[in-house]
Amino acid sequence: MNAKIRLHLDHPLSPGQPVPLSREQAHYLFGVMRLGVGDAILAFNGRDGEWRAEVSDAGKRGGTLMCVAQTRPVQMPPDLWLLFAPIKKARTDFIVEKATELGASRILPVQTDFTNADRIRQDRLQAHALEATEQCGGTFVPEVADLAPLTKVIASWPEGRRLLWCDEHMTGATHDLSGLPQGPWAILIGPEGGFSEAEQTRLRALPFVHGISLGPRILRADTAAVAAITLWQARLGDWRSGPQT
Repeated sequence: MNAKIRLHLDHPLSPGQPVPLSREQAHYLFGVMRLGVGDAILAFNGRDGEWRAEVSDAGKRGGTLMCVAQTRPVQMPPDLWLLFAPIKKARTDFIVEKATELGASRILPVQTDFTNADRIRQDRLQAHALEATEQCGGTFVPEVADLAPLTKVIASWPEGRRLLWCDEHMTGATHDLSGLPQGPWAILIGPEGGFSEAEQTRLRALPFVHGISLGPRILRADTAAVAAITLWQARLGDWRSGPQT
């Protein structure tokens, strides 16, 4: 039987390894999906790749899977972070889900001068990233950091990582990324109200920041996140065809 269900399990995965299921996982597999002993799923933990695992014990309050064989090694995404200002709940969820699907390795919600939301549910957003990884066939779950002020994030910026700033004031300019170097990167998406004058001045003065246009129209924050990651992936990430240099 082909395994059609993918499940993230926070447990080591290796040949013959038994994997205990939580009550919630057992309810999903046996109560909702109606699996039984001998049925198979695809399991991953973000470290050991993807594995075919078969149900060896199915109970109402728990159960056990047995790892059979690795189906794929762990596939690490490019070293790309996404920084974004949280917006309305559903659209923030969308950003986290699509950033995960598009291959961001870390997701950092940031508080800017014009950010509308002053708090997030980090655990809920992390769960969205995990679910998106299960659905898109990924084997690595990006970390979703807790909300932090943009000024604090910039002040502790790691040496060697460049920041691609999606600057709405460059609307209509060329968005050619051909001159940008390889290496660790991050993308910064602003809030619905844009960046304040003080933030713009500071960002333009930082040597590791590169401004970019996302075309002739001003995009909503959630659309901008998808567009920016797509542009970066096509030029500098793992979407490029041919030899990776």
